[in-house]
Amino acid sequence: MEFVMNIEVQVAIGQVRRDISELVNRVAYGGERVILTSRGKPKAALVSLDDLEQLRNRTKRQRQTAWQDWKKKSERLNQIILAEKDGVPPDIDRALEETRADLEERSAFISDN
Repeated sequence: MEFVMNIEVQVAIGQVRRDISELVNRVAYGGERVILTSRGKPKAALVSLDDLEQLRNRTKRQRQTAWQDWKKKSERLNQIILAEKDGVPPDIDRALEETRADLEERSAFISDN
């Protein structure tokens, strides 16, 4: 893996219009990151495709880690529920029926009052 020192510069959007070709080359070949500003405030960035790929990979890893964490928590919760129910899984159909009946009862109460 090649180490590249990333330099970050800020450029006004007006300058981008004039110098887009130069800025793209500085990003693609010079390892720079260009922050585009409007009225002195950062609005967007030009980054190399390598930087973009690293960002995408990092985001993908973060999603995978979050999914794995959620799955572990879900499995622990399932074990707790089963332990409380003496190993018998909850009757989902019955729970849905009870919830629907409760919602209908609440809706009727609200309509009557």
